[in-house]
Amino acid sequence: MFRFLTKTQSGCRGSFSRRLRHRLATPAFWVAGAALLQCAAITELNAESSSRPNIVLIMADDMGYSDLGCFGGEIETPNLDGLASGGLRFTNFYSENMCWVSRAALLTGIYHKTSLKAGTIHPRCLTLSEALRGDGYQTRMSGKWHLAGNSVYPLDRGFEHFYGILGGAASFFAPHSLSRDRQNIEQEYQDPNYYFTHAVTDNAISFVETADRDKPLFLYVAYTAAHWPLHAMPEDIARYEGKFAAGWDVLRRQRLARMRKLGVIGDDVQLSPRHPDVPAWKDEQNKQWQQRRMEVYAAQVTAMDTGIGQLKSSLKKVGRLDNTLIVFMIDNGGCHVEYGVDRKGSYLPEKTRDGRPVVPGNRPDVMPGPENTYQSYGYGWANLSNTPFRLFKQFDHEGGIHTPMIAHWPRGIVGRGGVVKQVSHLIDIMPTVLEITKTDLPEYVPLQHASRQNGGQKTHGPSRIRMDGASLLSALRGSPQAGHKDLFFHHAKGKAIRHGRWKLVQVAKSGWELYDIQADPNELKNLALAEPEKVVQLSKRWAAWSKQQQKRSR
Repeated sequence: MFRFLTKTQSGCRGSFSRRLRHRLATPAFWVAGAALLQCAAITELNAESSSRPNIVLIMADDMGYSDLGCFGGEIETPNLDGLASGGLRFTNFYSENMCWVSRAALLTGIYHKTSLKAGTIHPRCLTLSEALRGDGYQTRMSGKWHLAGNSVYPLDRGFEHFYGILGGAASFFAPHSLSRDRQNIEQEYQDPNYYFTHAVTDNAISFVETADRDKPLFLYVAYTAAHWPLHAMPEDIARYEGKFAAGWDVLRRQRLARMRKLGVIGDDVQLSPRHPDVPAWKDEQNKQWQQRRMEVYAAQVTAMDTGIGQLKSSLKKVGRLDNTLIVFMIDNGGCHVEYGVDRKGSYLPEKTRDGRPVVPGNRPDVMPGPENTYQSYGYGWANLSNTPFRLFKQFDHEGGIHTPMIAHWPRGIVGRGGVVKQVSHLIDIMPTVLEITKTDLPEYVPLQHASRQNGGQKTHGPSRIRMDGASLLSALRGSPQAGHKDLFFHHAKGKAIRHGRWKLVQVAKSGWELYDIQADPNELKNLALAEPEKVVQLSKRWAAWSKQQQKRSR
């Protein structure tokens, strides 16, 4: 109505103003005006409903299954909890057990085990950003890439614009390889107020607000929170002072009770034993230091959650929120690694921005959080993060690969606030988005760098690797299915197959372990000796998959 009046007024300012003042006094005007408003609203809604949905994928880094408030944690995550209450929580969702393989799976719908072009996306895979960009979408990325390989930038794999880091870890105050598009911009973190989580959010918001309003948007936001190092702003750390004083034993039991109440685990699920490398809290010798580690970790998560709330507000501001699918994921479970005092790397600055030496390592005499420290939160708190599961990142036991997923799409999701138990994986995200956006994939990948061979006769690249994932659209629409019959894993310290209710899993070169994952989700009762035929059957199934992976990686 407002736009209509403005347009009419511009053609006959004086006479229109007089007529308008007269008509405002008549009831008939308001009846007609209400009808016009209703008609305009319906027309606008229909036009927007027919438009293609925007896609925002958000990935967090190294967090456990129960860290979020809506999955049972005591960390403050009101914005993610809000997405969950207005969307769906997937409770049988899987990632890979480490960073880069999870990110490759997310962006291709394809398993990327160690042998499949390690450290980057296989060139015979078509990425989600390439597919959507070729079908009229604007493509933007803010955050952690970690698929650089031999200097492969996001712009080489379908993104039009990029802000973030190329590697897998960095200081939150002075991030190594900070880039915009292809340009190194490390000078930008010289601002004393710089903090990488905030910068990732700010640039994501900028991408939303500067995008063409008439074209759909694909935005990938990859936070480094809560990956080590334990770096957070002082005000964020302060809000958690004393929050974890009860220690990991009590907090694990409290999380389990909340998880049952929230319905993200069954009422019969028991708590896995404390990891053998973790002492009972009453026996912990450095309680103040241990508390501070978890306080900083929680502060990192809350800073990310605040940014996600700001991003959601920006989508609403530009009129995109209702028709935007937002998916929140985590790349793997909580990371147990104790950061050594002698560890070095390009990601670890020798000095702070103002010239002070950085003191690396999990030293109880140094409180984590400030820029001149470089620590991790270790076994005890990772054990809490992964409640109720056991083991951690790098392993294919549930603590390393069973991660939460939240989907939010006001215009497209049915059963808001619900829990979806469908067995699903990061490889399902790309097929889901392609179905939602009605994007078809070509049979062949594009020629790299638009090269032409044989006198211009070759017009395309090799045939693309077929996706391993399956669309989750039916689950979003309120009709969840059983999900994958088989899921396969092979990276770092683990390999596994989940087949129906069975899971066969191995640590490094030790023997296979067999679990009834439906009855024993914590993998506490190894049935390998009792069910040798099942071990043989599933190990052959895994070996056939592994061989296929080797073959298609050529």
